[in-house]
Amino acid sequence: MTGTLESRLSALGVTLPEAPAPAANYVPYVISGNLVHVSGQVSMTNGQLITGKLGADMDVTAGAAAARACAISLLAQVKAACGGDLDRLHRVVKLTGFVNSTPEFGDQPKVINGASDFMVEALGDPGRHARSAVSAAALPFGVAVEIEGIFEIR
Repeated sequence: MTGTLESRLSALGVTLPEAPAPAANYVPYVISGNLVHVSGQVSMTNGQLITGKLGADMDVTAGAAAARACAISLLAQVKAACGGDLDRLHRVVKLTGFVNSTPEFGDQPKVINGASDFMVEALGDPGRHARSAVSAAALPFGVAVEIEGIFEIR
């Protein structure tokens, strides 16, 4: 049975994928009290990495779409952390976004808005969060964006 939050996602045309497995020696999330700390999720859609460097071969619109894809993976991890019940998610606490960009590129916040806007669109007020958006000279596998998050659960 689909819960309330997954119904909202479905209305947006989003089906959460299976939570991506870690690519190295770490766990995908850690639960501490009522907080879920989700490891960085790289930009990926339909099993394919979204690669590129903002300011070189990728524009802000494509970067924001990559950040949105990261947000979807973050929610998939939260769902896994909640034993499959996404309705246990109470709020998004903080996102930290890393943007693969040239030294001259300065629109990292606009790129990470792709994730922030999605969280608010999908979750409403509980999707509003604290945030950092920073540049990275390179990211794993050449991905455009990587985002980690902290979520409060019930």
